[in-house]
Amino acid sequence: MCGRYVSTRGPEDLARRFRITDPDVDDPLAPSWNVAPTDEVWAVLERTARDASAGAPATRHLRALRWGLVPSWAGDTRIGARLINARVETVHEKPAFRTAFARRRCLLPADGFYEWQRMEDPGTGKTRKQPYFVHSEDDRVMALAGLYEYWRDPDAGRDDPSAWLTTCTIITTEATDAAGRVHPRMPLAVAEEHYDAWLDPCRRDTGALRDLLERPADGRLDARPVSTAVNNVRNNGPQLVEAVTVPAAGATPPTSDPAR
Repeated sequence: MCGRYVSTRGPEDLARRFRITDPDVDDPLAPSWNVAPTDEVWAVLERTARDASAGAPATRHLRALRWGLVPSWAGDTRIGARLINARVETVHEKPAFRTAFARRRCLLPADGFYEWQRMEDPGTGKTRKQPYFVHSEDDRVMALAGLYEYWRDPDAGRDDPSAWLTTCTIITTEATDAAGRVHPRMPLAVAEEHYDAWLDPCRRDTGALRDLLERPADGRLDARPVSTAVNNVRNNGPQLVEAVTVPAAGATPPTSDPAR
């Protein structure tokens, strides 16, 4: 599972990184070292304009979306808090994700992500959750594989500009390398050479799309223990990713996420 992550790059930096000619950002998101579900996050996606002629190429955009996917058929937005992740093993067949996987894929830029490991406190014998910041060894931005979806408020007026909500989710898989020592699941990423294919809304081959997904940073990850201050979503700032010393204790085996 990926329940928190870090996203500090600005729109100009992301536009260069993901080859976006016009970011079209009116209200830039502030850097966040504690991105939490239902927060707005940066997403890279491709869309074809409604008034475009047949066969017109899609245009790449940088958009702020709400994290926690709300399917188009949902009665309200509350389901989004439970759909922050989509398991790669079933993403192509689950009703909440299968349409988005076929037509609405995106990249979610991240500096890294947090996972928690249950550890035994040597002083009390009780277990506690120790957060770790998992990031690329070279600190390059990760392009996490995501999906996005449009939802319209059924109670909104016909011409209400706020009626539409665009949300997203992160695709996850079994964890390996440094992340696997902390938690059994981890987000998937898309390599730069596969950005075009992953974002292309005309590509619908499920198997070929799944083949584009890989471990973040090619699996070359580092995980360092950080302060439990990250547990509180109100805390933010670069101090959250600074390494801390963890008392020697026995780590309990990672537990699996609930199925999504």
